[in-house]
Amino acid sequence: MNPAALNGLDLLATAVVVVDDNQVVLYMNPAAENLFEASHTSATGLTLERVLGENAVLSAAISYSRANHSSYTEHEIEIAANGRQRLNLACTVSPAELGDDEAVMLLEFRQIDQQLRVEREARLLEQSQAHRELIRNLAHEIKNPLGGIRGAAQLLDRELERPGLHEYTQVIIKESDRLQALMDRLLTPHRLPLPGPVNIHEVLERVRSVMLAEFPDIVVRRDYDTSLPLLTGDREQLIQVVLNIVRNAAQAIKSSGMDLTRGEIRLQTRIARQVTLARRRFRHAVQINISDNGPGIPENMRERVFQPLISGREGGSGLGLTIAHNFITQHRGAIAFDSVPGRTCFMLLLPVQDDPRAGSPTPLH
Repeated sequence: MNPAALNGLDLLATAVVVVDDNQVVLYMNPAAENLFEASHTSATGLTLERVLGENAVLSAAISYSRANHSSYTEHEIEIAANGRQRLNLACTVSPAELGDDEAVMLLEFRQIDQQLRVEREARLLEQSQAHRELIRNLAHEIKNPLGGIRGAAQLLDRELERPGLHEYTQVIIKESDRLQALMDRLLTPHRLPLPGPVNIHEVLERVRSVMLAEFPDIVVRRDYDTSLPLLTGDREQLIQVVLNIVRNAAQAIKSSGMDLTRGEIRLQTRIARQVTLARRRFRHAVQINISDNGPGIPENMRERVFQPLISGREGGSGLGLTIAHNFITQHRGAIAFDSVPGRTCFMLLLPVQDDPRAGSPTPLH
């Protein structure tokens, strides 16, 4: 077998195992090593059954692909490698040649839940783009008449002789200003990021200082991996992302009626390896977990939490998480959350694009 023929498989996001006609393992890429918790060195030379366990569905798929000289995809296979909990996988089997007429079979495994996550991210991105365009157009249409209403209210206020009537014009002026601020916030996310080197811990510390001033009774704990590399991104936008999420958490704790001194928000950073973001593969990404012990996100809102004008809090604009999602998307990152009563955690992933160890991100196949 020519090892150089397999070099490109090392960069694939999906797990690939190469076997010969006797289903003896010739090669496993790093993604397969991680998925099956087996090293290439220990697996090479063993039968596929020894490595992945006996599996009639997988064996039938390999036989069909070999007999018909064509690729075949089995959309759901259960595999329990090394006695682990069963993995639900999709597998594409393809016949191939590695030079010198050496016929092999390429087995490409994809975790079904991972595939669903990628599809969900793509759907959210598409919805987000449509929402942004709709809101942007709406905001532009509202801003002009809003300025006219405010100006007319100011002129009317000057002409009124009865002092009691000024209260009504002031309401018009103040509400116009509030709507103007809302329109500005709707339009702000459309500014493209201004990239530069960013220390994510400086971002988190900036947000922490703001929150300690606004909500002095709520504890903000830190759990940082100080070895994280710098990011390339827009520092102000990333501050706004974290601030929106943390402020939402603090306001949820406050509005729940629980004792604020029992409220807790935790900021955690870690390095993530071999991640797929915006349909590209990165060797390293920075993961930020923002968790709180508040009441949790109502179940009927969880599918719409990133949509604009959706808020579970009285008086909320419903823009904080929309803006956070837009900014993270512009940074080619991902945002997700997990919420149950008593614990909500938002997870942010931001690619390390300038990490010299990572090289260039590779597109998914």
